[in-house]
Amino acid sequence: MKKSILFLTGAILFSLSSLAQQRDLQFWRPYDQRGINVFESGKADTVAFDGLKVRIGGAFTQQFQSISHENSASPVMDGNGVNVNQLMDIGSGFNLATANLNIDVALADGIRLNLITYLSSRHHPETWVKGGYLQFDKLAFLNSTAFDKIMEKVTIKVGHMEVNYGDSHFRRSDNGNAFYNPFVGNYIMDAFATEIGAEVIYQNNGFIAVASMTGGEIQGGVTNPDKRKPSFIGKLGYDKTLDNELRLRLTGSVYTTSGSVNNTLWAGDRSGSRYYLVMSNTLASTSSDFRTGRFNPGMRDNVTAIVLNPFISYRGLELFGNFEQSKGKASNESEDRTWNQVGVDAVYRFGARDNYYLAGRYNQAGGDMPNGLEPSISRVQVGGGWFITKNILAKLEYVNQNYQDFAATDILNGGSFNGFMIEGVIGF
Repeated sequence: MKKSILFLTGAILFSLSSLAQQRDLQFWRPYDQRGINVFESGKADTVAFDGLKVRIGGAFTQQFQSISHENSASPVMDGNGVNVNQLMDIGSGFNLATANLNIDVALADGIRLNLITYLSSRHHPETWVKGGYLQFDKLAFLNSTAFDKIMEKVTIKVGHMEVNYGDSHFRRSDNGNAFYNPFVGNYIMDAFATEIGAEVIYQNNGFIAVASMTGGEIQGGVTNPDKRKPSFIGKLGYDKTLDNELRLRLTGSVYTTSGSVNNTLWAGDRSGSRYYLVMSNTLASTSSDFRTGRFNPGMRDNVTAIVLNPFISYRGLELFGNFEQSKGKASNESEDRTWNQVGVDAVYRFGARDNYYLAGRYNQAGGDMPNGLEPSISRVQVGGGWFITKNILAKLEYVNQNYQDFAATDILNGGSFNGFMIEGVIGF
C-alpha cells in the first residue's frame, strides 16, 4: 500500500513539475547530475530574478539488496528467552522506495526559500519535514550600497537546516536524494544533523570561511534549560579550479557544543541507512533498527569534532578524503571519549557526458567505548554508476564491512556483512 501511495505521489509530482517553471534559480544547487561536486553555493549571479518563482522537484530511490551477515557474540537472553544477539536471517530482495519533495522559491532578488519533505523513509511511516531555511545572497531591501558590496562575497542562511560541518554531507545520500553520492551507503560515522540556527558564508577568489551557531539539537525545545547549550560550527578552506582543469579544494571544520539534552551529530539522519537489517537481531524491524551499518559513538551530551577534507579533481578523476576526530561523552559518563574516522574515495568519470563512473572507498572508524574497550569498524565499497539521463542514475556496489574488538556480549562481536547493492535514483 505504501509503495502504491509513493508511486502515485511521484506521478503527481511529475505533473506539478510540468506545470511549475522548471528553470534554475539564483544561487541554487540542482538535484540532478549537475549538482555533483557542488559544495557551498557560489556567488556567481548566473540567473536573473524576474519575479517570484516556485520550483517543485523530487528525488526517488530504490535498492535491490543481496547481503549476508554473521557474528560470534555470546548469547544474551531477554525475559522471554530470546537470544537478542542472534542475527536475523536476511537474503535478497527489494528495499522500501524512499522519496523527497523539494520546494525552492525565489522570493526576491537574491533571496531563496528551501523546504525539503520526506514523503517516504525507512524510519518514519508518515510524511515529515526534513527542514527549511531562508538563504540571502543579496540584501537589496536595505537600500544600502555598503551591504550590497558585502553581499557580493557573503551568504546568510537562517532556519532549520543541515549543519555545515565538513564536506562529506555534500556528497552523502539524503533519503530519496542519492545523486551526489557515488556509492550506495554513507560513511560508517555519518556526520549529519539538522539544527535550528544561522550560518554566514564568506567566499572570495577561492577562499571560504563559514561561521554558524545553532540550538545544538535536532529539535527545538525550552525544557531542561541548564542542559541546553548552543553548538558552534566553523570552516576554513580553499576551492579553486586552475586553467589546466585541475580543481583543488581543502577545508577544515569544527563542530562543538558543551552540553545537550540529546546531541545528534552522529545520529541526525532519521531517514535510515541503505543496508537494511544488517547486524540486526531477530526482534528488529526495518523502521526500529534504521541505522544498520552505521555507528554512533554516543556523544549525546558534549562533543567536539574536527575534520579535514581534501578534494582533488582532474578531468575524470576525483579523490576525496575525510580525516576526522570526535571527542565527547553522554550525560551519564564522567570522562570524554575519542573516536577517529578515515575515509578515502576514488571516482573516475568517463563517457561523452561523464555519464559513467567507477568508484572505490575505504572507510575505517575506531575509538573508546564506555566499557573501556577500543573496537573498530572497517568497510570497503567498490562499484560504479550509469547516468541514463541527467535525471536518472543506476548504481551497482559491492560492500564488505567488519567489526573488531567489540565486547563478547555485544551483537557486533566478530560481526561482518558483505554483498551487493543495486540502486536506482531519480532527481529533478
